Amino acid sequence: MTHAPLSPVSNPGWRAWLIWSVGVAAYVLAITNRTSLGAVGVDAADRFQADASTLALFAVVQLAVYGGMQIPIGVLLDRFGSRPIITIGMLLMAAGQLVMAFSPSIGVAILARVLLGAGDAAVFPAVLRLVAVWFPAQRGPVMVQFTGIIGQAGQLVALVPLAALLHATTWTVTFGSVAGLGVLFTILVAVVIRNRPPEQKADVTVNTDTGVVRVVTSAIDTGVGIRAAWAHPGTRLAFWSHFTTPFAGTAFILLWGMPFLTAAQGLTPGHAAGIISVYVVAGMIFGPIIGELSRRLPNHRSLALVLPAVGVQLLAWCVVIALPDAAPVWLLYLLAIALATGGPASMIAFDHARTHNPSHRLSTATGVTNAGGFIAALIAIFLIGLLLDLQGAGTPETYSLDAFRVAFLAPIPLWIIGCVFIVIERKRTRVRMGLDPEPHRR
Repeated sequence: MTHAPLSPVSNPGWRAWLIWSVGVAAYVLAITNRTSLGAVGVDAADRFQADASTLALFAVVQLAVYGGMQIPIGVLLDRFGSRPIITIGMLLMAAGQLVMAFSPSIGVAILARVLLGAGDAAVFPAVLRLVAVWFPAQRGPVMVQFTGIIGQAGQLVALVPLAALLHATTWTVTFGSVAGLGVLFTILVAVVIRNRPPEQKADVTVNTDTGVVRVVTSAIDTGVGIRAAWAHPGTRLAFWSHFTTPFAGTAFILLWGMPFLTAAQGLTPGHAAGIISVYVVAGMIFGPIIGELSRRLPNHRSLALVLPAVGVQLLAWCVVIALPDAAPVWLLYLLAIALATGGPASMIAFDHARTHNPSHRLSTATGVTNAGGFIAALIAIFLIGLLLDLQGAGTPETYSLDAFRVAFLAPIPLWIIGCVFIVIERKRTRVRMGLDPEPHRR
């Protein structure tokens, strides 16, 4: 890796905002693709005659591919820039939805989820890179939060219009329409997005902590870059922060929320969709609040923001599953609001990754961080499905409140493990930064 210094972007013009807008719109569609199965999970179970473990496998495969692709995507972004990566990502997602539209069997449907996971993996890190390249460094945290907030609107698209289209038409028409939208966005991204401002002669990486912009002239050594990123406790803190905060909300939205609310809690699909919509809207509201608090408390983010967000989720989750009967509707709304803190809190992990890594491994460290939440989510989704099956409640006809109570114990150990490592790596990071003294050795 060799570098040559450049002047950082100081005043983004209309073209920067246009490129960011198209990138964010692509991210909205990526979120729609990601959550499309969760919005129609019961319909998918009926179409493929799938038990709970098999239904969970759809989401697990998708998330496993997404998480596994994060580091390679980071390396490719450091080499080739955002434009080709987003374009290929949109094309893969369009192909995945087209395969899903015509899938005659579970095996073909799983292939569709593989394509979706691979395409989805490319979009968010590439949009973060556009923010870094086209906007001044001091705007980075705010722009990242707004990118995440707007992207969550894709969940609403999957939840309401997509489900309505499915119930008004057919499976093939619904997922074929999403595939067509993906093709249109592939063309739009290729035409509008550019890797860098025209005054820059090469693609760059940006240290958003210092604002220094440097040219990338060769690919990093993948192994060296990953080891170097992971060696810093700040990267490990970022990983565990992202591992612990968003996974329960992801599992709820991506697959198990609608079955739990309808089959176990006895709500109508419309009422359940309303609760999940509150989750999405609350996350969009919490985003700028947590982003601003993160900016004001740079050395206390874990104790003041990340761990409290986990605590609120854990408390609401345990109260709901501990009740002997169906939860009152107001408590289910509170659960949705509590889970909504996870997404904005997880963005703090990217602040850690930016702060503690030099420019030449920024995308690689971001990939390591982004994998954390999706590893936790795929574990939670799979364990919930497995526990339902082991109780003989693996199909929509056999779902029950008691079975979901047991299955929803699965996330609790993940929260505990994540919190333990957050505390450990926070201490190591503060020692590395000189904020805390070295521990005394006996």
